[in-house]
Amino acid sequence: MERNQVASLLARAEGHISGEEMSRALGVTRAAVWKEIEALRRAGWPIQSSPRKGYRLAGPPPTLSAPYISALLGEDDLFFDQIQVEALVDSTNTRLKAAASSTPTGWALLAEEQSGGRGTHGRSFRSPKGDGLYLSVLLRPQVPLSDLLTLTGWVAVAAREGVQRASGAPVDIKWLNDLYLNGKKLCGILTEFALLAESGEPDYVVVGMGVNMGQTLDTFRAQGLEDIATSLAIEGYPVERNHLAACLLRELDQLDRDFPAHRADYLARYRTHCVTLGRRVSFDGEGTLLTGTVTGVGGDFALLVAGDDGKEHIISSGTVKML
Repeated sequence: MERNQVASLLARAEGHISGEEMSRALGVTRAAVWKEIEALRRAGWPIQSSPRKGYRLAGPPPTLSAPYISALLGEDDLFFDQIQVEALVDSTNTRLKAAASSTPTGWALLAEEQSGGRGTHGRSFRSPKGDGLYLSVLLRPQVPLSDLLTLTGWVAVAAREGVQRASGAPVDIKWLNDLYLNGKKLCGILTEFALLAESGEPDYVVVGMGVNMGQTLDTFRAQGLEDIATSLAIEGYPVERNHLAACLLRELDQLDRDFPAHRADYLARYRTHCVTLGRRVSFDGEGTLLTGTVTGVGGDFALLVAGDDGKEHIISSGTVKML
């Protein structure tokens, strides 16, 4: 009997659940159930007991828990019972990509810590234990490549709404795929996809994100990032990590259902919360650094910029810095 099975029963119970009910559901003795209950308690799970009622989970577990997150989701959710939590991985995106050939769509991988977290353009992403939420999901949208190339913008919308739903924080989007809070970076998103060699059609997509949750000003000051990055804790929006994970997965589940038919809706939500609109920016113009003013976000989530060189620029990728 796996400990996760007992944890799952506790997390999904509405109120108390007796040792007899659990032993019957799992096909084990009540003594075996009690042993796993005690092990969970030693691990910090807030389990209450009553002689006449049984056991009750009084709050969230002390660490990320796949059974607990699954319990927060509905049974019709894409990620229900397809969640894996690891203490340490090199990168949740890297791990899912390596396992993609044998992994079903809707699989979610979360880690307490990453040793080789990655951001866009090959940048490293600091992923210390206890400070953030590091999450990747595997999807297999059956769409043309042209639609798939817009997915990062959709993910930014889903991630923004997941963070806001969990914490109440008024999160913004910085083009193309960063989440900002009060003018500083809160979350990075990395979307990677693979094509089938035979046909060139999309095979799978791995969507990864890292949300700054518990860092303090001193944490970022030590890294020289106090003017660039922030966390939910710093801004006064603390949130429990399992709850945040469930909110993000719920929004990604909705995205999977909506993509690509509801592009107009996601595009409107993206434009509403994009802080890059109307801003002065610098960007790469075929090897030359150019500047201009952002005038809009196109139908394919490309950035529209009125350049200081007198030309209209459409930016679909690359680094854009707000001035």
